[in-house]
Amino acid sequence: MAQTHDHGGGVRSLQVPIPDNPLGHTLVYVVDTDRGPVLIDTGWDDPASWDTLTDGLIACGTAVSEIHGIVVTHHHPDHHGLSGRVREASGAWIALHEADTAVVRRTRTARPEQWFTYMAAKLAAAGAPEEHIAPLRTPYTRRPYSPALPDRPIVPGELLDLPGRRLRAVWTPGHTPGHVCLHLEEEHPARLPGHGRLFSGDHLLPGITPHIGLYEDPADPTPTDPLGDYLASLERVAALAPAEILPAHQHAFTDPGDRVRALLDHHETRLRELLALLAEPLTAWQLATRMTWNRPWDRIPYASRTIAVSEAEAHLRRLVKQGRAEPVTGSDPVTYVAV
Repeated sequence: MAQTHDHGGGVRSLQVPIPDNPLGHTLVYVVDTDRGPVLIDTGWDDPASWDTLTDGLIACGTAVSEIHGIVVTHHHPDHHGLSGRVREASGAWIALHEADTAVVRRTRTARPEQWFTYMAAKLAAAGAPEEHIAPLRTPYTRRPYSPALPDRPIVPGELLDLPGRRLRAVWTPGHTPGHVCLHLEEEHPARLPGHGRLFSGDHLLPGITPHIGLYEDPADPTPTDPLGDYLASLERVAALAPAEILPAHQHAFTDPGDRVRALLDHHETRLRELLALLAEPLTAWQLATRMTWNRPWDRIPYASRTIAVSEAEAHLRRLVKQGRAEPVTGSDPVTYVAV
């Protein structure tokens, strides 16, 4: 049975399960508009998730066939996965930021073997051992993920086309390059102090530090600074001073300023930790194995190790951009050292 919650003011949420994932579920929000309900995110593309979504919509007093539009905070499959099925069932439009739309296009057009070849090369450049890279060289057997192309872009700073509502897009890159938060610029139904409510996607969560992702175009060698983008995005959200945060995981919460400060402090502490480790030259892989995680490195699953390496690299790029670390000339795979 779908777990639903009425947040007041024509906003409800329902829990859509994520199969075999410790996060448990995605919170999909149903926002009433003058032209029918609009979803914020849709959940994972899985039969059980689809059944929960459709049952949950009925429990919220509507049906999937009545959905007018879908606003996707970012391209990850636990947020965008069911968007295509909802559109097929309802004729709803799908909106996504152009930076994440570019990732979706690459995902749809690239053959699976191209992605695995690219990932193998990235991990090798980060200094990963052959035993970690080897599984990427095996034949691809899983059903390829083909996320839905959106119908319209989300333009940062603009009000979305939701008749009867004031929902403004706030670009918050870092977790993904096109992640957006959505500021509902309406008085809080419980009249809490602050400026409306913020659908925060994965940008701001009450008890989880979001992963900082590397989603680069293999054809574009321009280095990115996703952690710098994320920290600046946190500051931008704090300046909005929303009365309440409606995140995509866990639960709604108030006082986002405290959570923003905690996340800023967390990343500065992590950067200092990395600087101490970089007293000697280390690759991104070696750095990841030495960093503090929520469990020892030898207990971190294979896929999570790959994510940990990208997290380490994102922090390395921030240190290099700040002039606090630098790559060692001539090292291969490249090592970094504190300045």
